[in-house]
Amino acid sequence: MRSKPYTPFIVRVLMGINVRVLFIFLLLGLGAIFYIGASTSPIIVFVFAICIISFLLSIYLTKWVLSKDEGPPEMAQVSDAIRDGAEGFFRTQYGTISKMAMLLAMVILCIYLFRTTTPQQESSGLGRSTIAYITVASFLLGALCSGIAGYVGMWVSVRANVRVSSAARRSAREALQVAVRAGGFSAIVVVGMAVIGIAILYAAFYVWLGVDSPGSMKVTDLPLLLVGYGFGASFVALFAQLGGGIYTKAADVGADLVGKVEQGIPEDDPRNPAVIADLVGDNVGDCAARGADLFESIAAEIISAMILGGTMAQRCKIEDPSGFILFPLVIHSFDLVISSIGILSIRGTRDSSVKSPIEDPMAILQKGYSVTIVLAVLTFGVSTRWMLYTEQAPSAWFNFALCGLVGIITAYVFVWITKYYTDYKHEPVRTLAHASSTGHGTNIIAGVSLGLESTALPVLVISISIVSAFWLGHTSGLVDEAGKPTGGLFGTAVATMGMLSTAAYVLTMDMFGPIADNAGGIVEMSQQPESVREITDVLDAVGNTTKATTKGFAIGSAALASFLLFSAYMDEVAAFAHEPFKQVDIAIPEVFIGGLLGSMLIFLFSAWACSAVGRTAQEVVTEVRRQFIERPGIMDYKEKPDYGRCVSIVASASLKEMIKPGALAIISPIVIGFLFRILGYYTGHPLLGAKVVASMLMFGTVSGILMALFLNTAGGAWDNAKKYIETGALGGKGSDCHKAAVTGDTKPTLSSAFWHLLFAYILSNKHQMEQPPIPNASPQAPPKDSKKKPPTPQELISHYQSQGLDSQEASVKVIEDLQNVLFRVISSKNKNRKDKLMADASRKVDLVNNRVAVLDMKLDSKPGYLETFAIGVASGAAFRGIESVWPHVLGGIAQIWNAVTCATKPPPP
Repeated sequence: MRSKPYTPFIVRVLMGINVRVLFIFLLLGLGAIFYIGASTSPIIVFVFAICIISFLLSIYLTKWVLSKDEGPPEMAQVSDAIRDGAEGFFRTQYGTISKMAMLLAMVILCIYLFRTTTPQQESSGLGRSTIAYITVASFLLGALCSGIAGYVGMWVSVRANVRVSSAARRSAREALQVAVRAGGFSAIVVVGMAVIGIAILYAAFYVWLGVDSPGSMKVTDLPLLLVGYGFGASFVALFAQLGGGIYTKAADVGADLVGKVEQGIPEDDPRNPAVIADLVGDNVGDCAARGADLFESIAAEIISAMILGGTMAQRCKIEDPSGFILFPLVIHSFDLVISSIGILSIRGTRDSSVKSPIEDPMAILQKGYSVTIVLAVLTFGVSTRWMLYTEQAPSAWFNFALCGLVGIITAYVFVWITKYYTDYKHEPVRTLAHASSTGHGTNIIAGVSLGLESTALPVLVISISIVSAFWLGHTSGLVDEAGKPTGGLFGTAVATMGMLSTAAYVLTMDMFGPIADNAGGIVEMSQQPESVREITDVLDAVGNTTKATTKGFAIGSAALASFLLFSAYMDEVAAFAHEPFKQVDIAIPEVFIGGLLGSMLIFLFSAWACSAVGRTAQEVVTEVRRQFIERPGIMDYKEKPDYGRCVSIVASASLKEMIKPGALAIISPIVIGFLFRILGYYTGHPLLGAKVVASMLMFGTVSGILMALFLNTAGGAWDNAKKYIETGALGGKGSDCHKAAVTGDTKPTLSSAFWHLLFAYILSNKHQMEQPPIPNASPQAPPKDSKKKPPTPQELISHYQSQGLDSQEASVKVIEDLQNVLFRVISSKNKNRKDKLMADASRKVDLVNNRVAVLDMKLDSKPGYLETFAIGVASGAAFRGIESVWPHVLGGIAQIWNAVTCATKPPPP
């Protein structure tokens, strides 16, 4: 028996503090949060309140789950071993991740300190150092919250598994309820942390920077400062999935190949030396990593939608853009409410017993999901009317409500499609099981075929949802000053929000799977009656289906979120380049090469993930075989296996193997973008790097979606084909058919590699949004094509007016562009270029003197423009330190005025 109950370190620390002191600090913290929120917007206060109430509900769920008994001492002993292994690996893994995160934070800080800032950023007080510190702080906060989200998922799973096992001795429905509420606690905390973390950052930046006050940045630009938060979350989630995925699949393969196939012992048999490592893997791979995963997905979706909402509100000149910016936070706040109701709707029955017929757990979970879906439709309609109503387009909110409905329907259809291909109650999995009766080869062929086929319907659903949402947003009535519709992309963003509007309940179903799997292992290792094992087997099979369906849900939401991130990336490039960046021409050779590289990276990443699992699994298989040979008494229960040895092997190998594919996902987008930026700079195409990276992201996203669908569905189908045979069909356990199914179930890596490459293409989007420009390689640099005439001042003003600026703002924009050109010319380090400018200076000054009158006539319709121009150029140049390079000022001014005078010449007949 356990000597005393385990108490986490953080709980021991809090218990050592006086309750009154702790309560006072808690009140002060809440007061500070609400004060910042009230100084920002009432909407932020609403979001804070919902998140805090949700956290209180999660505490109730935790107390309810932990109040359940842990069963006999045999169960507690197995649970303790699983808990120790999981927490030990978590500490080591996240210690490594934290060191890499700190190193990357220093790199980001150094890069941003040398980043070229735009005139708008400088005028609003956002210099290089300010942006650098904001980005690093956001990155570290996102990484910290992602790590906490992973810990929460692991913490509850290693405590709920034994309680589910104990509840299974009484009834199937009570065991289901305990597992669901345990997963619900983790889901609510993860989603709530993602929402409140972004809300706190937004409010803090709003107050600190004095947003919308004279001389400060606009509120529509504020979401761009949050990109670092999503990047930090993705960084931690990537390595959490890599390390956890390699751990769980390697342990699973090693345990199944030697235990089931070679020794013929059941799954989770205590005689298998790798069984504890397998059960630990369920917690670190499917719970801890999955919590960090969903946290990252929600953070990415919220931030990208906020960026798009702010951009659209600015273009449409909406008087109060806060509704469009904060809309994603409100949607996910309601997600916490409706998902909590769905979780609490799953209740146990008092009169059930272990001897009563086992009710279908999937049907119970689907009822809860249906309740959540209905409530999501209602709250989405209310939210769009509240947040997105504008007098410029009174019916726009209804179109966006329909976009949300498209997303909700897409989520439901995705869940149904994945369930159809992975549940053994349907034909595809049963066909795969029958293929196992003719051998291992036919099992593999049938599984690969099923996985390839399963990509068709999801892709069609994604395509229809994107087109439908874009069209609904496009016809919403929101237009810019030029009369062009601008709501299409935001409509797609709203559809993504609709798909993730039930994310907390979906994560609950996902967490249910590994908890049920662990419960089955504890029942088997503690040698409970067969009737109890039957209940946990049913829960385990349902858990395999829910894991696959929620992964399918994640693919769909990640596809839509990547589309949003891609659009947000293009918006940020346009903001830096001061010119539209809406299309990418793949007919350009360099751009096409970028697409090829993007697709190649997906396959290379998957290959490295598979290799990592394979090498680690080989070490486990070797160790398990060694123990069976050196300790023959294991099979007769006369000797005890060395469980710790397998746990140690898998832990050390997975931490080592996660570095290589993780580095590929992080470094490759940066290297590709950097190299093509340099190439574009020297070939006169400053935006070439951005276009190549955009192509890489597009092709990589498409390839990643298809590969992820294939890997996820095939892996889930192979797993449940084995489960179907273990129910007694086709010869049952130990038959040749079962051994072939076990070979397919090892699927070295399908479910593991799926998550890795999913993060690869999502993380690539965030990397490019984080990359600073190359010094002195600004997109504002003039092209080297001398045949192309520069635009006239009137054309420049008309161009900026078409983007939604009024006449005064457009004139100021032209001044800023000329300031940038002057600064680039005189600060160039190319000596030959400076000498050439100085040699031509006298001739160009004469041209300036001859054309001043012409320029004055051309701009006569804009009173005061010439004086404003002169003052603006002089003052802007002075702020950039032109006095330190005064010998070159003459050449720079001559260069600018020559371009202007050439532009004002009448065109040739």
